Amino acid sequence: MLKGIPPLLSPELLHTIAAMGHGDEIVLADGNYPSASHADRLVRADGLGVLPVLQAILQLFPVDTFVAEQALVMQPVDEDAAEPPIWKDFRRSLQMAEGRRVELTEIDRFAFYERSREAYAIVATSETALYANIILKKGIVPPA
Repeated sequence: MLKGIPPLLSPELLHTIAAMGHGDEIVLADGNYPSASHADRLVRADGLGVLPVLQAILQLFPVDTFVAEQALVMQPVDEDAAEPPIWKDFRRSLQMAEGRRVELTEIDRFAFYERSREAYAIVATSETALYANIILKKGIVPPA
């Protein structure tokens, strides 16, 4: 155990987010997402939901401020479907961690799949909420 590190961040996940550079992307994937077939680097977070993993990561992970697409979500296939409820929680978590509004950029399912294949890593959770996938672009920690 380490002081100040959220206990649900495994050593593997800590190493992954520390090794990422500015502009690298990480995918937090729900339990239905084809993580294993899309990932070059797969980090398992079995038994955890996307939201607690997101909130833990955001305690350490700076979200990019230099690009428009800082946080991406997968559009529901049914265009008439209501916005997935978990997106509200994503926005709230990003706002609290960043101290600013972070927009969610919606992209279609196949574009999301392609983008995830290019991501630095995919974190596979056991989340059961639908469309509970998010891609985060890593920013910089400004000098003190």
